[in-house]
Amino acid sequence: MNTANALMDPSILFFVLGIGAGLLRSNLVIPTQMARFLALYLLMAIGLKGGFALSKSGLDASIAVDIGLALGLALIIPAVTYLFLRRRISNLNAAAVAATYGSVSAVTFITAMQYLENRGISYGGHMLAALALMESPAILFAIVMANAIRAKQSGRHARKGASSTSLRYILQESFTEGAQFLLLGSMAVGYISGENGRNVMQPFTGEIFKGMLAFFLLDMGLATAAHLKDLKKVPKLLIVYGLVAPLVHATAALWLCSHLGVSLGNASLLAVLAGSASYIAVPAVLKHAIPEASPLYYLGMPLGLTFPFNILIGIPLYVKLAEHWIPMAR
Repeated sequence: MNTANALMDPSILFFVLGIGAGLLRSNLVIPTQMARFLALYLLMAIGLKGGFALSKSGLDASIAVDIGLALGLALIIPAVTYLFLRRRISNLNAAAVAATYGSVSAVTFITAMQYLENRGISYGGHMLAALALMESPAILFAIVMANAIRAKQSGRHARKGASSTSLRYILQESFTEGAQFLLLGSMAVGYISGENGRNVMQPFTGEIFKGMLAFFLLDMGLATAAHLKDLKKVPKLLIVYGLVAPLVHATAALWLCSHLGVSLGNASLLAVLAGSASYIAVPAVLKHAIPEASPLYYLGMPLGLTFPFNILIGIPLYVKLAEHWIPMAR
Protein backbone atom coordinates (compact mmCIF):
# COMPACT_ATOMS: atom_id res chain seq x y z
CA MET A 1 0.00 0.00 0.00
CA ASN A 2 1.60 3.30 -1.06
CA THR A 3 0.95 6.77 0.30
CA ALA A 4 -1.82 7.46 -2.22
CA ASN A 5 -3.65 4.27 -1.23
CA ALA A 6 -3.19 5.09 2.46
CA LEU A 7 -5.01 8.39 1.89
CA MET A 8 -8.02 6.41 0.69
CA ASP A 9 -8.46 4.89 4.13
CA PRO A 10 -11.78 6.16 5.58
CA SER A 11 -10.14 7.23 8.85
CA ILE A 12 -7.60 9.39 7.01
CA LEU A 13 -10.29 10.78 4.73
CA PHE A 14 -12.30 11.88 7.77
CA PHE A 15 -9.17 13.62 9.08
CA VAL A 16 -8.90 15.48 5.77
CA LEU A 17 -12.63 16.24 5.95
CA GLY A 18 -12.14 17.79 9.38
CA ILE A 19 -9.32 20.00 8.09
CA GLY A 20 -11.49 21.05 5.16
CA ALA A 21 -14.42 21.87 7.43
CA GLY A 22 -12.18 24.00 9.63
CA LEU A 23 -10.58 25.87 6.75
CA LEU A 24 -13.99 26.56 5.19
CA ARG A 25 -15.22 27.80 8.57
CA SER A 26 -18.01 25.26 8.78
CA ASN A 27 -20.00 25.23 12.02
CA LEU A 28 -19.24 21.51 12.37
CA VAL A 29 -18.21 20.94 15.99
CA ILE A 30 -17.52 17.77 17.98
CA PRO A 31 -18.68 18.41 21.59
CA THR A 32 -15.79 18.48 24.02
CA GLN A 33 -17.17 15.68 26.17
CA MET A 34 -17.73 13.52 23.09
CA ALA A 35 -14.14 14.08 21.97
CA ARG A 36 -12.94 13.17 25.45
CA PHE A 37 -15.01 9.98 25.40
CA LEU A 38 -13.59 9.01 22.00
CA ALA A 39 -10.03 9.51 23.25
CA LEU A 40 -10.68 7.37 26.34
CA TYR A 41 -12.36 4.68 24.25
CA LEU A 42 -9.38 4.47 21.88
CA LEU A 43 -6.91 4.22 24.77
CA MET A 44 -8.99 1.54 26.47
CA ALA A 45 -9.43 -0.45 23.25
CA ILE A 46 -5.77 -0.43 22.23
CA GLY A 47 -4.74 -1.20 25.80
CA LEU A 48 -6.95 -4.29 25.77
CA LYS A 49 -5.71 -5.33 22.33
CA GLY A 50 -2.11 -4.96 23.46
CA GLY A 51 -2.78 -6.98 26.62
CA PHE A 52 -4.49 -9.75 24.66
CA ALA A 53 -1.56 -9.91 22.22
CA LEU A 54 1.03 -9.90 25.01
CA SER A 55 -0.84 -12.65 26.84
CA LYS A 56 -0.72 -14.79 23.71
CA SER A 57 2.91 -14.10 22.78
CA GLY A 58 4.42 -14.11 26.26
CA LEU A 59 7.61 -12.35 27.40
CA ASP A 60 11.05 -12.90 25.92
CA ALA A 61 14.40 -11.19 25.38
CA SER A 62 13.25 -9.44 22.20
CA ILE A 63 10.67 -7.53 24.23
CA ALA A 64 13.41 -6.22 26.52
CA VAL A 65 15.33 -5.02 23.43
CA ASP A 66 12.27 -3.20 22.08
CA ILE A 67 11.49 -1.54 25.41
CA GLY A 68 15.13 -0.61 25.98
CA LEU A 69 15.32 0.94 22.52
CA ALA A 70 12.13 2.91 23.16
CA LEU A 71 13.55 4.33 26.40
CA GLY A 72 16.85 5.13 24.70
CA LEU A 73 15.08 7.09 21.98
CA ALA A 74 13.00 8.91 24.60
CA LEU A 75 16.22 10.10 26.26
CA ILE A 76 18.30 10.88 23.17
CA ILE A 77 15.76 12.74 21.01
CA PRO A 78 14.94 15.56 23.45
CA ALA A 79 18.63 16.10 24.25
CA VAL A 80 19.60 16.33 20.57
CA THR A 81 16.60 18.55 19.82
CA TYR A 82 17.53 20.97 22.58
CA LEU A 83 21.18 21.17 21.48
CA PHE A 84 20.09 21.89 17.92
CA LEU A 85 17.47 24.55 18.75
CA ARG A 86 19.07 26.43 21.65
CA ARG A 87 21.18 28.58 19.29
CA ARG A 88 18.18 29.36 17.11
CA ILE A 89 15.49 30.22 19.63
CA SER A 90 15.55 31.08 23.32
CA ASN A 91 16.77 28.35 25.65
CA LEU A 92 13.40 27.99 27.40
CA ASN A 93 11.56 27.71 24.09
CA ALA A 94 14.14 25.16 22.96
CA ALA A 95 13.54 23.11 26.11
CA ALA A 96 9.77 23.23 25.55
CA VAL A 97 10.04 22.16 21.91
CA ALA A 98 12.47 19.41 22.93
CA ALA A 99 9.82 18.09 25.33
CA THR A 100 7.09 17.98 22.68
CA TYR A 101 9.25 16.37 19.99
CA GLY A 102 10.95 14.04 22.44
CA SER A 103 7.59 12.76 23.69
CA VAL A 104 4.97 10.86 21.66
CA SER A 105 1.51 11.11 20.14
CA ALA A 106 -0.92 8.36 21.14
CA VAL A 107 -3.30 9.20 18.27
CA THR A 108 -0.52 8.88 15.70
CA PHE A 109 0.43 5.55 17.28
CA ILE A 110 -3.17 4.29 17.16
CA THR A 111 -3.48 5.29 13.51
CA ALA A 112 -0.23 3.47 12.75
CA MET A 113 -1.49 0.33 14.50
CA GLN A 114 -4.60 0.38 12.31
CA TYR A 115 -2.46 0.91 9.22
CA LEU A 116 -0.33 -2.13 10.07
CA GLU A 117 -3.40 -4.26 10.73
CA ASN A 118 -4.86 -3.25 7.37
CA ARG A 119 -1.65 -4.45 5.75
CA GLY A 120 -1.52 -7.69 7.73
CA ILE A 121 1.70 -6.72 9.54
CA SER A 122 1.88 -8.09 13.08
CA TYR A 123 3.33 -6.25 16.08
CA GLY A 124 3.83 -7.02 19.76
CA GLY A 125 1.38 -6.08 22.46
CA HIS A 126 4.29 -4.74 24.51
CA MET A 127 4.53 -1.79 22.11
CA LEU A 128 1.71 -0.25 24.17
CA ALA A 129 4.09 -0.24 27.12
CA ALA A 130 6.70 1.43 24.92
CA LEU A 131 4.16 4.13 24.09
CA ALA A 132 3.50 4.83 27.76
CA LEU A 133 7.17 4.76 28.78
CA MET A 134 8.26 7.16 26.03
CA GLU A 135 5.94 9.94 27.14
CA SER A 136 7.66 11.08 30.34
CA PRO A 137 11.49 11.26 29.90
CA ALA A 138 11.35 14.23 27.52
CA ILE A 139 9.16 16.22 29.91
CA LEU A 140 11.49 15.51 32.82
CA PHE A 141 14.44 16.58 30.66
CA ALA A 142 12.70 19.86 29.80
CA ILE A 143 11.89 20.60 33.46
CA VAL A 144 15.49 19.99 34.55
CA MET A 145 16.84 22.11 31.70
CA ALA A 146 14.37 24.92 32.41
CA ASN A 147 15.41 25.06 36.06
CA ALA A 148 19.08 25.07 35.07
CA ILE A 149 18.46 27.86 32.55
CA ARG A 150 16.62 29.96 35.12
CA ALA A 151 19.45 29.46 37.61
CA LYS A 152 22.06 30.51 35.06
CA GLN A 153 20.05 33.54 33.96
CA SER A 154 19.52 34.73 37.51
CA GLY A 155 23.08 34.00 38.59
CA ARG A 156 21.89 31.89 41.51
CA HIS A 157 20.01 28.69 42.21
CA ALA A 158 16.50 28.49 40.76
CA ARG A 159 13.73 29.18 43.19
CA LYS A 160 13.33 26.12 45.39
CA GLY A 161 9.56 26.29 45.37
CA ALA A 162 9.26 26.49 41.58
CA SER A 163 11.67 23.63 41.04
CA SER A 164 10.15 21.20 43.51
CA THR A 165 6.61 22.05 42.45
CA SER A 166 7.41 21.49 38.79
CA LEU A 167 9.15 18.18 39.35
CA ARG A 168 6.49 16.93 41.73
CA TYR A 169 3.79 17.94 39.29
CA ILE A 170 5.40 16.25 36.32
CA LEU A 171 6.06 13.05 38.25
CA GLN A 172 2.42 12.93 39.30
CA GLU A 173 1.30 13.57 35.72
CA SER A 174 3.62 10.87 34.41
CA PHE A 175 2.48 8.08 36.68
CA THR A 176 -1.14 8.88 37.60
CA GLU A 177 -2.47 10.92 34.66
CA GLY A 178 -5.84 9.47 33.69
CA ALA A 179 -5.21 8.65 30.05
CA GLN A 180 -1.93 6.85 30.68
CA PHE A 181 -3.37 5.08 33.72
CA LEU A 182 -6.29 3.84 31.59
CA LEU A 183 -3.93 2.67 28.84
CA LEU A 184 -1.70 0.66 31.18
CA GLY A 185 -4.64 -0.58 33.25
CA SER A 186 -6.49 -1.80 30.16
CA MET A 187 -3.33 -3.53 29.00
CA ALA A 188 -3.12 -5.32 32.35
CA VAL A 189 -6.79 -6.35 32.09
CA GLY A 190 -6.20 -7.72 28.60
CA TYR A 191 -3.11 -9.62 29.72
CA ILE A 192 -4.86 -11.16 32.72
CA SER A 193 -8.08 -12.12 30.89
CA GLY A 194 -6.23 -13.53 27.88
CA GLU A 195 -7.99 -15.30 25.03
CA ASN A 196 -11.29 -15.59 26.87
CA GLY A 197 -11.29 -11.84 27.46
CA ARG A 198 -10.47 -11.19 23.81
CA ASN A 199 -13.49 -13.21 22.70
CA VAL A 200 -15.79 -11.42 25.13
CA MET A 201 -14.56 -7.94 24.17
CA GLN A 202 -14.26 -8.54 20.43
CA PRO A 203 -17.12 -6.19 19.41
CA PHE A 204 -15.63 -3.45 21.59
CA THR A 205 -12.03 -3.80 20.40
CA GLY A 206 -12.77 -5.03 16.88
CA GLU A 207 -15.89 -4.14 14.91
CA ILE A 208 -16.49 -0.61 16.17
CA PHE A 209 -12.85 0.44 16.58
CA LYS A 210 -12.39 1.64 13.00
CA GLY A 211 -15.49 3.84 13.09
CA MET A 212 -14.56 5.38 16.44
CA LEU A 213 -11.06 6.13 15.17
CA ALA A 214 -12.54 7.84 12.10
CA PHE A 215 -14.82 9.94 14.32
CA PHE A 216 -11.89 10.97 16.50
CA LEU A 217 -9.70 11.85 13.52
CA LEU A 218 -12.52 14.04 12.22
CA ASP A 219 -12.27 16.01 15.46
CA MET A 220 -8.47 16.12 15.18
CA GLY A 221 -8.81 17.50 11.65
CA LEU A 222 -10.93 20.34 13.02
CA ALA A 223 -8.34 21.02 15.72
CA THR A 224 -5.49 20.96 13.19
CA ALA A 225 -7.25 23.49 10.96
CA ALA A 226 -7.69 25.80 13.95
CA HIS A 227 -3.93 25.86 14.52
CA LEU A 228 -2.81 26.26 10.91
CA LYS A 229 -3.20 30.03 11.08
CA ASP A 230 -0.75 30.12 13.99
CA LEU A 231 2.01 28.84 11.73
CA LYS A 232 2.24 32.26 10.05
CA LYS A 233 3.93 33.52 13.22
CA VAL A 234 6.42 30.66 13.47
CA PRO A 235 9.94 31.31 12.06
CA LYS A 236 10.57 29.55 8.75
CA LEU A 237 13.43 27.57 10.25
CA LEU A 238 11.04 25.99 12.76
CA ILE A 239 8.53 25.25 10.00
CA VAL A 240 11.24 23.26 8.25
CA TYR A 241 12.19 21.62 11.54
CA GLY A 242 8.60 20.54 12.21
CA LEU A 243 8.57 18.65 8.91
CA VAL A 244 12.14 17.36 8.77
CA ALA A 245 12.60 16.33 12.40
CA PRO A 246 10.01 13.51 12.25
CA LEU A 247 11.82 12.02 9.25
CA VAL A 248 15.21 12.24 10.96
CA HIS A 249 13.97 10.77 14.24
CA ALA A 250 12.03 7.96 12.54
CA THR A 251 14.94 7.10 10.24
CA ALA A 252 17.34 6.95 13.18
CA ALA A 253 14.95 4.63 15.01
CA LEU A 254 14.68 2.35 11.97
CA TRP A 255 18.45 2.27 11.57
CA LEU A 256 18.82 1.15 15.18
CA CYS A 257 16.04 -1.42 14.76
CA SER A 258 17.74 -2.88 11.68
CA HIS A 259 20.91 -3.49 13.70
CA LEU A 260 19.17 -4.85 16.80
CA GLY A 261 16.93 -7.44 15.15
CA VAL A 262 13.62 -5.70 15.83
CA SER A 263 10.69 -7.13 13.87
CA LEU A 264 9.04 -5.24 11.01
CA GLY A 265 5.86 -4.33 12.86
CA ASN A 266 7.61 -3.28 16.06
CA ALA A 267 10.24 -1.31 14.14
CA SER A 268 7.50 0.51 12.24
CA LEU A 269 5.78 1.49 15.48
CA LEU A 270 9.05 2.60 17.08
CA ALA A 271 9.70 4.78 14.03
CA VAL A 272 6.22 6.29 14.35
CA LEU A 273 6.78 6.97 18.06
CA ALA A 274 10.20 8.53 17.43
CA GLY A 275 8.78 10.67 14.61
CA SER A 276 5.71 11.87 16.49
CA ALA A 277 5.31 14.84 18.82
CA SER A 278 2.99 15.33 21.77
CA TYR A 279 0.29 17.98 21.41
CA ILE A 280 -1.93 17.06 24.39
CA ALA A 281 -0.12 15.82 27.51
CA VAL A 282 3.15 17.72 27.15
CA PRO A 283 1.66 21.17 26.33
CA ALA A 284 -0.66 20.81 29.32
CA VAL A 285 2.35 20.30 31.58
CA LEU A 286 4.53 22.96 29.93
CA LYS A 287 1.85 25.59 30.40
CA HIS A 288 2.51 25.43 34.15
CA ALA A 289 6.07 24.13 34.32
CA ILE A 290 7.66 26.49 31.73
CA PRO A 291 5.27 29.47 31.50
CA GLU A 292 8.02 31.55 29.82
CA ALA A 293 7.88 29.33 26.70
CA SER A 294 5.59 30.22 23.80
CA PRO A 295 2.65 27.86 23.09
CA LEU A 296 3.03 28.94 19.46
CA TYR A 297 6.13 26.75 19.33
CA TYR A 298 5.34 23.79 21.57
CA LEU A 299 1.67 23.47 20.54
CA GLY A 300 1.30 25.14 17.16
CA MET A 301 4.14 23.21 15.53
CA PRO A 302 3.22 19.67 16.69
CA LEU A 303 -0.49 20.05 15.96
CA GLY A 304 -0.32 22.29 12.90
CA LEU A 305 2.64 20.62 11.19
CA THR A 306 3.94 17.34 12.55
CA PHE A 307 0.67 15.60 13.37
CA PRO A 308 -0.95 16.07 9.93
CA PHE A 309 2.35 15.26 8.22
CA ASN A 310 2.60 11.95 10.07
CA ILE A 311 -1.04 11.01 9.55
CA LEU A 312 -1.07 11.78 5.83
CA ILE A 313 2.49 10.96 4.76
CA GLY A 314 4.73 9.84 7.61
CA ILE A 315 3.10 6.57 8.66
CA PRO A 316 3.07 4.89 5.22
CA LEU A 317 6.55 6.27 4.54
CA TYR A 318 8.01 4.89 7.77
CA VAL A 319 6.46 1.48 7.13
CA LYS A 320 7.84 1.48 3.58
CA LEU A 321 11.31 2.29 4.90
CA ALA A 322 10.97 -0.45 7.50
CA GLU A 323 10.07 -2.97 4.81
CA HIS A 324 13.17 -1.93 2.89
CA TRP A 325 15.56 -2.09 5.86
CA ILE A 326 14.08 -5.09 7.65
CA PRO A 327 13.23 -7.56 4.83
CA MET A 328 13.63 -10.68 6.96
CA ALA A 329 10.70 -9.63 9.19
CA ARG A 330 8.16 -9.45 6.38
